[in-house]
Amino acid sequence: MSHYYTLGQIPHKRHTQFRQPDGSLYKEEVVSSKGFSGIYSVLYHQNPPTRVKRVHEPVPFGYRLASDYPLQQTHLKTSAIRTTGGDYLAARRTLLANHDVSMAVCSPTERTMDYFYKNGEADELLFVHEGSGYLLSQFGRLRFEPGDYVVIPRTTIYKIDFDPAPVRLLVVESASPIETVKRYRNELGQLLEHSPYCERDIRPPTELVMDETPGQHWIKIKKGGFLHQYEYAFSPLDVVGWDGFLYPYALSIHDFEPITGRIHQPPPVHQTFQAHNFVVCSFVPRLFDYHPLSIPAPYNHSNIDSDEVLYYAEGNFMSRRGIERGSFTLHPGGLPHGPHPGTTEASIGATKTEELAVMLDTFRPLNLTEAALPYVDTNYPMSWNA
Repeated sequence: MSHYYTLGQIPHKRHTQFRQPDGSLYKEEVVSSKGFSGIYSVLYHQNPPTRVKRVHEPVPFGYRLASDYPLQQTHLKTSAIRTTGGDYLAARRTLLANHDVSMAVCSPTERTMDYFYKNGEADELLFVHEGSGYLLSQFGRLRFEPGDYVVIPRTTIYKIDFDPAPVRLLVVESASPIETVKRYRNELGQLLEHSPYCERDIRPPTELVMDETPGQHWIKIKKGGFLHQYEYAFSPLDVVGWDGFLYPYALSIHDFEPITGRIHQPPPVHQTFQAHNFVVCSFVPRLFDYHPLSIPAPYNHSNIDSDEVLYYAEGNFMSRRGIERGSFTLHPGGLPHGPHPGTTEASIGATKTEELAVMLDTFRPLNLTEAALPYVDTNYPMSWNA
């Protein structure tokens, strides 16, 4: 959950008269989550957000799950991907999915979008592995850099302008709101002193962007396996002010403060976000355990009720062999997994790690998509024999 924030001009009281220079009313819009029970923001538009010029034919937009994929430890060798082509939306390649969450890679070749995009059914979380730029939305301009998580609530209307450099994104879509971790918040929602990050680390949009250009403005809305194409006579960037708790924001993985102990700490200490039926964790450079007999490498464990996905970003992953920058590993529920042979003994005496990785633990099984099959490392399930 983000904290209260306001940007631009707003009236003293919500749902009261707020007039433009020509005497007409600004058009108030409440953008909410969980009906009217979750967080929300109130926006003030120059134009009615309901005034549509034309609705065009929807275009299929989705993925196909792989059929008959066996229960096995899986390594997706996606490190060699240099580009997935096209713009930010066309470049998405969904690799893993269930009814709660999906994970995609995105390495576009085009730096700008000539339309706006809205996910009408999922919150989005971008992990910026490579690249930088600006997210432009009705909430304003948001800068992002390598290592940033960018949280985009559903129904946010946005486009992305990338800086001229290679781009590699991990895109997570969630059927439920993506929130800060409940156990790290007090009863009023403020992040507690022992939270691994705080409100100072959360970066909201810094300035409103006004676009009064007349003419054709497209918004592509994802819902139900289609992109629904709407045409407006005005830009969605017509907000003069807003306030509330719902807005896109950035949080750098480098601002996540690791929790360490005398002996090896379990994965929940790395938790960064929560959603229904899955969590997101951050593995960052940290000191190892300081018990004199500690074993820094993780112990073998069986995932009884969750699937574990790791996306490897940077550094040396001391418990794994054959894993490269940009790889995915999927360790499904029902199977034990742990360090590769020799890595446990080799870790003894190490004092720190420089690894950087993003982990998803899901509480319903994840499925590979057809797009993921070309990247499957067929030798990985037997790699513990070496």
